[in-house]
Amino acid sequence: MLGPVILAASRSDRMRRLISAAPVTKQVVDRFIPGEDVDDIVPVVRDLADNGLELTMDVVGEDITSPAQAAAARDAYLELVDRLKPLELGTRAEMSVKLSMFGQALEDGHELALKNVRPVVEAAAEIGTTVTLDAEDHTTLDSMFAIHEELRKDFPQTGCVIQAYLFRTEADARRLAESGSRVRLVKGAYKEPASVAYQDKREIDRAYVRILRTLMEGEGYPMIGSHDPRLIAIGQELAHQAGRKLDEYEFQMLYGIRTDEHLRLAAEGHRMRVYTAYGTDWYGYFMRRLAEKPANLRFFARSMLTKG
Repeated sequence: MLGPVILAASRSDRMRRLISAAPVTKQVVDRFIPGEDVDDIVPVVRDLADNGLELTMDVVGEDITSPAQAAAARDAYLELVDRLKPLELGTRAEMSVKLSMFGQALEDGHELALKNVRPVVEAAAEIGTTVTLDAEDHTTLDSMFAIHEELRKDFPQTGCVIQAYLFRTEADARRLAESGSRVRLVKGAYKEPASVAYQDKREIDRAYVRILRTLMEGEGYPMIGSHDPRLIAIGQELAHQAGRKLDEYEFQMLYGIRTDEHLRLAAEGHRMRVYTAYGTDWYGYFMRRLAEKPANLRFFARSMLTKG
């Protein structure tokens, strides 16, 4: 039951100030966010790639209140593309973007977000990689899916994220599977009302399996976003049942969580992509990582008690 409380705290300026000021916070945040700028992240990219892992990279930040800030977020991703180019990793290092960072919540935000994200997708394609549009709260999804569809007209490899806890997602998955999309399936990490989302963990897990089956049996490229050993095993079985080869789907996990499992899956020949975030505006991302998994919260609380 702590998850909703933590998600509420993620929107609290008072909690942001309190947690940011705690002496131990940087040490704990570094577990999930390995750097604040692109210079910090390039060695991390090299290290993960050298260990047989793939990456999807996220420049964290969500509190965009002006078109100028949205343009700055776009430019941060363009800088990332420039730094990835000489590494020649192709799709082994893709990018994940939140359209809120590109101005989606501002006036005329749908058009602004599309205008800002398009050059990032174009630049990614020029170096042989791609972009995945992250899902945010349910009120943003119609806009996200419309932008995804528009981008795929010129860049069909553009991916998107769907969230198992939303009632709408089974229908979204059927549509995306038929269109041959790259789709990351996650459980969901935003506080959503009972009118639009399952609240019980067992119901969410059952929905996840139903949706994953749809994706595996469809025409697209499923990306299994989970750290749950049971769901990982089910994903492998569903892929086998669907006759998929190892390069026809992938697993995705967060940087800093179950690192041994990252390496195990890669060693078995699976495509294993590590979601790697960096940046200075880390608070919202960090709090959602705590909300997703009680062990993360225990790790943070133990560190606060022993190091604070």
